[in-house]
Amino acid sequence: MDTAEWARIAADPRYVALVRRRRRFTWGLTGVMLAAYLGFILLIAFDKALLARPIGQGVTSVGIVVGFGVILLAIVLTGLYVRRAAREFDPLSEALRSESRA
Repeated sequence: MDTAEWARIAADPRYVALVRRRRRFTWGLTGVMLAAYLGFILLIAFDKALLARPIGQGVTSVGIVVGFGVILLAIVLTGLYVRRAAREFDPLSEALRSESRA
């Protein structure tokens, strides 16, 4: 891809809109993950007693469940991004690429 072709694609309003939507979406997902992870770390730092409480009569603590929750949240957010990328971002990118080749 030469510089002129890249400049033409970068100036396309559809490309600009695609970049804006993808950036907004990824920063939103990043914010959710950072908030969850930071909340978990802050609980570890400031409320160890809460996380050390056993659930029921077993040996599993609240901290283990919350930790698994953070991991599951990361998996779910990754799935959301992959789904949206496959349905929205990738087709638009491919359309712009194929039009630039023609």
